[in-house]
Amino acid sequence: MLNQSTDLDRLFHALADPTRRAMVERLSRGPAPVSELARPLPMSLPAAMQHLGVLEAAGLVRSEKVGRVRTCAVEPQALSQVEQWINARRSEWEQRLDRLGEYLKTLDNEGDGNGSSD
Repeated sequence: MLNQSTDLDRLFHALADPTRRAMVERLSRGPAPVSELARPLPMSLPAAMQHLGVLEAAGLVRSEKVGRVRTCAVEPQALSQVEQWINARRSEWEQRLDRLGEYLKTLDNEGDGNGSSD
């Protein structure tokens, strides 16, 4: 469980930065060379490479160098881990809200039976 928590921490840390989210968003449309990923960003190529390093360390992106070109691609499994964690939290809250709704209904029904008028 601790290892899974550490993995999630790395994933969320990597996704917390808007530059890295923009890179992942671009890569979700298909692999791209580092130069293409860096081009629209207001930073140097070495700074963009550092962001890619964080994404790779988190397992969100993989890269391959062929000749002088390094091409990056998104790792869908890593995004799936984030999605599963978020969906589990959503499910927990939906269940809690359903229970609250049922409880409020019982309170409302008890209020109707005590002779009070609104």
